[in-house]
Amino acid sequence: MPITLPANLPAFDVLSREGVMVMSDARAARQDIRQLRIGLLNLMPMKIQTENQFARLIGATPLQIDFRLIRMSEHQTKNTAAAHMEEFYRPFQEVKDEKFDGLIITGAPIEHLDFEVVTYWDELCEVFEWTQSHVHSTFGVCWGGMAMIHHFHGVKKHLLDHKAFGCFRHRNLAPASPYLRGFSDDVLIPVSRWTEMRQDEIDGAPGLVTLLGSDEVGPCLVEDPAHRALYIFNHFEYDSGTLKEEYDRDVAAGKTINVPSNYYPDDDPARMPTNRWRSHAHLLYGNWINEIYQTTPFDMARIGQPDPA
Repeated sequence: MPITLPANLPAFDVLSREGVMVMSDARAARQDIRQLRIGLLNLMPMKIQTENQFARLIGATPLQIDFRLIRMSEHQTKNTAAAHMEEFYRPFQEVKDEKFDGLIITGAPIEHLDFEVVTYWDELCEVFEWTQSHVHSTFGVCWGGMAMIHHFHGVKKHLLDHKAFGCFRHRNLAPASPYLRGFSDDVLIPVSRWTEMRQDEIDGAPGLVTLLGSDEVGPCLVEDPAHRALYIFNHFEYDSGTLKEEYDRDVAAGKTINVPSNYYPDDDPARMPTNRWRSHAHLLYGNWINEIYQTTPFDMARIGQPDPA
């Protein structure tokens, strides 16, 4: 939540430059407050686990959140009970006339496929275009972020010769960004992917700003102001045991898989992993929610329209 200060107080400019949420007393007096409507377009096969992970982060702020679950209209999941999907999810085609303050688009375990051969790619592109007129801020996660940045900017994903798997240090490249308020200079983030986005190609796309990046696993968090979007290629939302579950599953299936780096104590899979990213996960999603709160129109009908100011 922001701190309200007189606009002419020296601390107002100092804190603003540091990325602290500051609101003038005049602006605070004019501000209306309502619930924020946040959608989750869930492309993951284990729907309930993913719901829990994102709801935990989104629900940790003091703001009221109206959390809506969305699915692709024609794609049928095989890993979540049909009754759960019927009761709690609405297909995109049913919600596309509605407005949202925020939308999260999750990853999907289809990295090996070219975007254009994904069965629901055409509808997903429709979703991306719809966000420009019906969503105030969109957060694309892992494959969802790669798909968005490809759609809007033509940035390609590249297959890796081995899985980027484990917890990796990332540098804070934009300490004054409102999305990185409270972040340390470097932060540990879970990574689990067979593809990568390359920094030089992101740098070649006008308007994109990389906020978090790693020397080992490349760019992580990218801001796209023109499309009111963030793209994150790694997994702040993961639970403490998510990488362990992935590792144990692959070992049980006889797949070749490296022990996730810097995850287990002493890299020993017999020991329980410790969570060293939870606080920054809450910071990032809390900052995103608060930035939406600061900038979204009170009248939801105005979402996606040019700012009259």
